[in-house]
Amino acid sequence: MPDDAMTAQMSNKGGFIAALDQSGGSTPGALRLYGIPDSAYSGDEEMFRLMHEMRVRIMTAPAFTGGKVIGAILFERTMDGEAQGKSVPTYLWKDRGVVPFLKVDKGLEAEKDGVSLMKPIPGLDALLERATKLGIFGTKMRSVINLPSPQGIAAIVKQQFEVAAQIARHGLIPIIEPEVSIKSPDKKGAEAILLTELTRALDALPSGRKVMLKLTLPDETDLYAPLVRHPGVMRVVALSGGYSRAEACKRLKAQHGVIASFSRAFTEGLTVSMTDAAFNAALAQSTDEIYAASTVKD
Repeated sequence: MPDDAMTAQMSNKGGFIAALDQSGGSTPGALRLYGIPDSAYSGDEEMFRLMHEMRVRIMTAPAFTGGKVIGAILFERTMDGEAQGKSVPTYLWKDRGVVPFLKVDKGLEAEKDGVSLMKPIPGLDALLERATKLGIFGTKMRSVINLPSPQGIAAIVKQQFEVAAQIARHGLIPIIEPEVSIKSPDKKGAEAILLTELTRALDALPSGRKVMLKLTLPDETDLYAPLVRHPGVMRVVALSGGYSRAEACKRLKAQHGVIASFSRAFTEGLTVSMTDAAFNAALAQSTDEIYAASTVKD
């Protein structure tokens, strides 16, 4: 069963989740934004070492604590790494008060019926057993919706909830992420279909089962309010999806009960060449802005 203190924090505490889970495909782009060009390293090992150094710099910054950052989503290699001489999940929870999650998907299939399903996840049970032993609270997995395709969106939700059931059997809380592309030609139409399908799947959950939802910031104000209130939902969080931090925060403020789980928008403006003082100040400003947008009460 999930840790009671972590469950209470993820269910009720004000704040947001930092997404530090760029994997092999997205790491080069994240490093470029951080000021490290592709030419600065050779091979995956060096690339992931540089990425881990960036993540540790973020996790050890003064502003990165459970006061405002209530959770963090990790890439598998980050989960297996260390910060300040401790395993990353232990350091996050015991030293920083931040609940650790693990990204478990292996990327996307080619688009079909207007959506990209998740690729198969071989060895998932073994990974979940290892994650549980390391103190991970929950998981995250991402699919992408490009078009308002009833058949495609139904397939996305079906796959997500099937894998979520496998994850729940390990006592972990799954974050289900069916991302609607902000470049969709009919984003609003896709979001309306997604709401219907998610509601149907949530209504079918066994009694007492909880999931979290990570959704694109919708075009319609409070579209996902019924999901925020659903008894099967521990929390609804929003991805930045390519929006700038300013735009993502503006949109988030209009969605009551939804908190941020930003990646690019959270680390926007952070660079490797910054002094620690400048880096920590920039991260504190980002943290404050996203926290404020995640805790709107009006």
